[in-house]
Amino acid sequence: MVSVNSTMLELGSHAVDFSLSDPHGKVWSFGDVAGPRGTLVAFVCNHCPYVRHLATSIATATADWIEAGIGVVAINSNDTDKYPDDAPDKMAAQAAEWGWRFPYVSDSDQSVAKAYRAACTPDFYLFDADQVLVYRGRFDDSTPRNDRPITGADLGGAVTALLGGASIAADQLPSIGCNIKWRSGNEPEWFSLLRPR
Repeated sequence: MVSVNSTMLELGSHAVDFSLSDPHGKVWSFGDVAGPRGTLVAFVCNHCPYVRHLATSIATATADWIEAGIGVVAINSNDTDKYPDDAPDKMAAQAAEWGWRFPYVSDSDQSVAKAYRAACTPDFYLFDADQVLVYRGRFDDSTPRNDRPITGADLGGAVTALLGGASIAADQLPSIGCNIKWRSGNEPEWFSLLRPR
């Protein structure tokens, strides 16, 4: 397992649109998933222990956020030929098991991960109602490798501030997780500069 940190896309960046299918064949765009008060884009996958560690807590937190007007989408950009556990048919079953109530879609050509400079799973991007990036980074400081409790404090604090119209501090900490599994020859140039953890 190779672990890397988020690239920390520049705050103020605008959301990149996409057209991605869920396991049932429905195609979703950013506009389809966008919430009236903001949108959370999460790059995840089925098999990553970092995602699995947070999965049910993500379900609980996002249920409240969706109710409050935050749209949520999860994107799987892994090479499913080499990692069949992340294939679309297994995505549907895994999302149901975890209680995810938001679209979980496949970025099969990995173009969306590249556009967002996503590096790891999980990698979180929070946009405001104008589709401007206001937070990127970690869910909290809990990982499978430490004994810290899962609180969702970092991402949750940003969502709470967004919903309350408060400013969000710019000193944000990167997520850490399994590196996105790029298809052979498809790894972006910037990814090679990341230092494995």
